Amino acid sequence: MRKIFTLVFITLLLACAYIAWLVFGPTVKAPEGKFFYIHTGASYQQVKEDLLKNKIIRNGFIFDQLSKKAGYPQNTRPGKYEIKNRSSLYNLVKMLRSGRQTPVRLVINKLRTKEDLAQKIANHFEVDSLDAIRFLLSNDSLKRFGLDTNTAMTAIIPNTYLLKWNSSFEKLFQRLDEEQEKFWTPERRARAKAEGLSPREVYTMASIIEEETNNAADKAKIASVYLNRMRKGMRLEADPTVKYALRNFALKRILRGHLDVASAYNTYRNSGLPPGPICTPSANTIDAVLHAPETNYLFFVASPSFDGSSNFAETYAEHLIYARAYQKALDSLILSRK
Repeated sequence: MRKIFTLVFITLLLACAYIAWLVFGPTVKAPEGKFFYIHTGASYQQVKEDLLKNKIIRNGFIFDQLSKKAGYPQNTRPGKYEIKNRSSLYNLVKMLRSGRQTPVRLVINKLRTKEDLAQKIANHFEVDSLDAIRFLLSNDSLKRFGLDTNTAMTAIIPNTYLLKWNSSFEKLFQRLDEEQEKFWTPERRARAKAEGLSPREVYTMASIIEEETNNAADKAKIASVYLNRMRKGMRLEADPTVKYALRNFALKRILRGHLDVASAYNTYRNSGLPPGPICTPSANTIDAVLHAPETNYLFFVASPSFDGSSNFAETYAEHLIYARAYQKALDSLILSRK
């Protein structure tokens, strides 16, 4: 009798040890890419099935028992969750129940169109690109931010943002807009006012300069050219605005025929700034506009050395000399490549 009792006791002990191992042991396997996604509206059953399908867990019964104890079936939360390899089932349920998801690291550099922004968001978040673009093309949606379909992209300051994967596009946009409000400090607003521009107009001018050059040393001088032209009532005649109007960003040379495109963004046909930005300029480029030097420059053209710099001129006659030198160098370069 004692032997039977001992055998039963050992069996129960081993069973308890095995169950304890299933609960607290390193039984969880990290999925491919290490992240597990729970979509908005997903049921507990769907979550469990996905965990089993991806072989993150191997015992649905134990998962059920732990989840019930934790009250997880009634509290499934969408999100992006980092699953560490060889973690315990206990810690997995605890993490999912708490909704402790891993934020998405969104890096925004230069974007040209609202469609670019919608696609980038859709690539990193649960948001559908069509929902994003509908929002960006709706004046009603943008009105609460003091924006319209032309100025929507001025809410975007290129930077790195940590955001929740399951956020709606409106919440994501709100966060981005809040960050740009912080960017526009009283000092920056004062500098914009001193130039006779609103922050959104500064942003729009900076977007043109962002497309004009990668040479940081020239950006403030190019800003001075545009500011001088606006003060004199001259058109900006900025080539990047023509590319934007044509939606052809691969254009290497702007020809006379391109200048006739009928668009409010074509600064060869329209005076002043376009109605909105043509890309998302960097903070440094925005600051270059705000710190534009006092010059008499009215023209600039790329240097014939092709080093990324520009030659600046106060008169059209001087500008023609620089322009012809650049054109000659460009023609020679093209011929050498044929």
